[in-house]
Amino acid sequence: MTTRWTEAHLQDLLDRGLIKGFSIDKPTKKEKRSKHNNVKVETEDGVFDSKKEYKRYKELRMLLKKGEIGFLAKQVQFELNTGGSHSLMYIADFVYTTKEGVQVVEDVKGMRTAVYKKKKKLMKQIHKIQIVEI
Repeated sequence: MTTRWTEAHLQDLLDRGLIKGFSIDKPTKKEKRSKHNNVKVETEDGVFDSKKEYKRYKELRMLLKKGEIGFLAKQVQFELNTGGSHSLMYIADFVYTTKEGVQVVEDVKGMRTAVYKKKKKLMKQIHKIQIVEI
């Protein structure tokens, strides 16, 4: 016959010192590590995938204030499979315009994955946009 111990009963035995080397604390969730060891940054400006991306955002904001660029947007989506059987999206880290009115699509990269390389080629083929990598 198997005895089922309740949490309250185990806690009572622990408190009275009748069992040692045992804990009934619930295991905490392990912090999930990023695949590429980047550290997410949460600020009043939003959430950024890495410290490098946040640093670049601050630089671009400064350029915007100085009038060096005319427009700045974060996390802009581009459809890469229009009319296809499934959706394929590329999300640019930043899109801005230069003083001359040229649109720049920028991606802050630490590691260029195979999926990213494919999407970069599709951006060039479909939208005629060359992604600037930082």
